[in-house]
Amino acid sequence: MEKILIIDDSIVHAHYLKGILEDSYDISLAHTASDGLAYAKTGEYSLILLDVVMPEMDGFVLLKKLQEELVTEHIPVILITSLSDANSEEQGLILGAVDYIVKPFHPPIVRARVNTHIKLYRYRSRIEQQAMVDELTQIANRRCYDQQSILKWQEAIRLKAPFSVCMFDIDKFKVYNDTYGHPAGDRVIAAVAQAAGSCLRRSTDLFARYGGEEFIAVVLGGTAEEVFSHFKNIRRAIEDLHIEHKGKECGPPYVTVSMGGITLFPQIGDQYETYLKIADQMLYNAKDLGRNQVVWMNEKMVQWKE
Repeated sequence: MEKILIIDDSIVHAHYLKGILEDSYDISLAHTASDGLAYAKTGEYSLILLDVVMPEMDGFVLLKKLQEELVTEHIPVILITSLSDANSEEQGLILGAVDYIVKPFHPPIVRARVNTHIKLYRYRSRIEQQAMVDELTQIANRRCYDQQSILKWQEAIRLKAPFSVCMFDIDKFKVYNDTYGHPAGDRVIAAVAQAAGSCLRRSTDLFARYGGEEFIAVVLGGTAEEVFSHFKNIRRAIEDLHIEHKGKECGPPYVTVSMGGITLFPQIGDQYETYLKIADQMLYNAKDLGRNQVVWMNEKMVQWKE
């Protein structure tokens, strides 16, 4: 059941709207703008009904704040108002509202407009979801990673939780392509993605194709020792696929990966890109040390080698 948030300082009006919609939707109520913003930031809602005239912060100001937040900017907002003048309607639409509902409420019109925007939201969500998936591997693509990694970073700061990022790629992949051909190379990329993805399925994990034969994973929670051990297991699982790679001049005659990562407790003011560069450097260190291994940096900036 789709979730709708009603933000209205009038308890009577809010409950009346809830009564109109609750047979078809899961309704939450907020009676202040600050509470409404906090609820909306959970990212659980498919539609927000927002009263324009409220104390503390009016609906136009709150709408602007919703548009500025990464988590809430895509949630459609219908403004609720007794203001029927064209200037108010224009202001709301310019700020990003998708529609207006004017008081007094007419239940059939309220239901019809809400149903329309819920259907549009579902359709857009399906299209966006398809646009976030890598066609070859069926895991998250670079666009999805770019969006979700920042959300994970912000969540780690908010929860004061450990945050790990790991970069890895397939060893001597160009040689593999030259030896076996590009169709075989595509099958290897898909197989590696499947093997690694099967180990990164928690809701707190993010696993994506970074580009070409490169992958990236973000993990929330877990000590540096635990995450380091987890990625060593993933590396071994990929080697244990025993995909032939005769083009390698050293090491096992199978497809392998090199990995580099870091675990830290991000603080307000820290920049994600700084630590992404460290993970990338750990990956290069793994390659310099002979490939098919994991090199990790812990919270104290001490490097571990497999």
